[in-house]
Amino acid sequence: MIRIFIYVLIIVALGLGFGWLADRPGDLVMMFGGQRYRISLMVAAASIVAIVAAFMLCWWLIKNIYQSPHILRRHFRARKRDRGYQSLSTGLIAAGAGDADAARRMSAQAGKFLSADQEPLIKLLEAQTAMLEGRADDARKGFEAMVEDPETRLLGLRGLYIEALRMGAYDAARNYAADAARHAPQLEWASSAVLGQLCAQGNWDAALNLVEARKQSLRQSKIQAKKERAALLTAKAMAKLETEPLEARSIALEAHKLNPDLIPASVIAARALFAQGEVRKASKILEAAWKKEPHPEIADVYIHGRSGDTAHDRLKRARHLVSLRSNNVESNLALARAAYDANEFKLARDQVEQVLQSAPRKSAYLLLADIEEADRGDQGLVRQWLGKALKAPRDPLWTADGYVSQVWAPVSPVTGRLNSFEWKVPVEEMAPLIESEPQEILGSQDDTKETTNAAPVLDLTQVKPVTPLKSQEPQQPAEEATKSVADTNKEEIAKTTGQKTDKSKKSKIPLTVVDDPGVHPDDVGAIKTNNMRLF
Repeated sequence: MIRIFIYVLIIVALGLGFGWLADRPGDLVMMFGGQRYRISLMVAAASIVAIVAAFMLCWWLIKNIYQSPHILRRHFRARKRDRGYQSLSTGLIAAGAGDADAARRMSAQAGKFLSADQEPLIKLLEAQTAMLEGRADDARKGFEAMVEDPETRLLGLRGLYIEALRMGAYDAARNYAADAARHAPQLEWASSAVLGQLCAQGNWDAALNLVEARKQSLRQSKIQAKKERAALLTAKAMAKLETEPLEARSIALEAHKLNPDLIPASVIAARALFAQGEVRKASKILEAAWKKEPHPEIADVYIHGRSGDTAHDRLKRARHLVSLRSNNVESNLALARAAYDANEFKLARDQVEQVLQSAPRKSAYLLLADIEEADRGDQGLVRQWLGKALKAPRDPLWTADGYVSQVWAPVSPVTGRLNSFEWKVPVEEMAPLIESEPQEILGSQDDTKETTNAAPVLDLTQVKPVTPLKSQEPQQPAEEATKSVADTNKEEIAKTTGQKTDKSKKSKIPLTVVDDPGVHPDDVGAIKTNNMRLF
C-alpha cells in the first residue's frame, strides 16, 4: 500500500513538472563536438526522463539475469519449506488424533523437507510418534534431546514428566516437574505437581515461596494471590498448633486476615486463640464466620472451645450461636448435639425433627437414634432410625476432584490444585437401573478387562495422587467411604437386634460415582502406550 502511494506521488510530480514546463516555453542550447544544438525545454525534459527509465530497466534486467540461479534456489527452497511445514502440521494433527500411521508418514516426510536443528517441532512430532507406537526409549531420547535446546526445554520436561508417570517412576516425575517449575513457575502442571509433593511433605515454606514465584510470573490478581497464600498459611498453622501454639496463632491470624471467607482459616485461628485463653477474640472470629456460612466445624469449636464449661454452659453457647443464624440445618444440628450432651432430650429431638422435615440427612437419623436410646431405650425406634440412616442422603464433606475427605487440605491430592476442596455433598448414586441390573451395563468379566485396558488418554495436567498430609487422618474415596459407613451401621443394627452378620454372604453394592474423578491411581498402569499424548 505504501509503495502504491509512493508511485502515485511520483507520477503526480512528473505530471505537474511537465505541465509547468509547458506553460513556460523556452529553448535549450547545447554545444557538442563543435556543433550547436537547440531544442525546446519540453523535449529536453522528456529525453532525460526516457534515458533514466531506460537505464533503470537495463539495470533491472542485468541484475535479474545475474541473480537468476539464486532466485531459483530460493524459490525451490521456499516450496520445499512449505511442503515440510504442511507435513509437520498434518503430522501434529494426526498425533493429536492418535493416528500413529499418519503421524509416522508425516514425520518422515517432514524430516526430508525440514531440518530438526532449524525447526524444533520436528523433534516433538518424532517423540509423539514414538509414544503412539509404544517405543518408550525412543520417545524418552527425543524428549531428552529437546531438554538440551533452550527453545524446547519446557516441552521436553513435560514429555519426560508424562513418560515417568506412565512408567510409575513418580520420584523422577516430581524431579522433572520441579525442574520445569524452577524455569517457569507459571506452568500449572509443574507447579501443581510440586505443590502437592511439598504439602505432602509438610514443607510449607517452600510451598509459599513457589506460590509467590508463580504469582509474580502470572501477575495474578491480588485477591487470587491472597487466597492461595491464606490456604497454605492455614495448613501451616494446623501443623504447628500442637507443637508451637504461639507461632501457629500468628500464622492463623494472618491467614484469616488474608481470606476471612476461608472456613478452616477461621477455625484454626479460633482454636489457637482459645488455647491462649483469648476467648472473646476467638468467639468474635467464629461468630463472624458463622453469619456468613454456618459450618459444623465452626459450631464444634465455638461450643467446646472454652475449657471448663459444663454441658449446660456449652448448651448456652450453642443457643447464642444459633441465634446469629436461625432456621438453618447446621444450626439445628449444632443445638441438637449440645442439647443431647446436656441430657435435654426433648429440645434435641425437636431440633433433629426440624432437620428431617427440611433436609433429611444421615447424621440426623443417627443422632435421633442416639437420642432415643439414651432417653427411652426403645430398641425398636433405634433400629428404625438406623435403618433410615442407611438410605438417607449423605452429609456434606470436603471434596476435591472426586476425592472425599473428613479433613480440609490446602491442595487436591489428585491434581495438586490450590483451594480445590469444597464443602458439599458428594455425588453418590447413579440411576436405579445400574443398581438393579449391573451386569447388563458392565458386561461380563472379560468385557470389563477390555474396557480397563482401553483407558482414556492421560493428559499432562493429570497428576498422580500424592500421599495425604501428615496432619490428616487416612482418607478414602467416596465410594469406599459410603460402603464403610453402611457396613458400620448394619453392624450396629445387628448388635441391637441380636442378629449375626454374615460377612461371607455377597451383597449387591450399587455402582457409585464421584465428582470429576480424574485419573484413579489403579488406572495409570493400565493405560496403553499408544494412547499417551502430549496435547
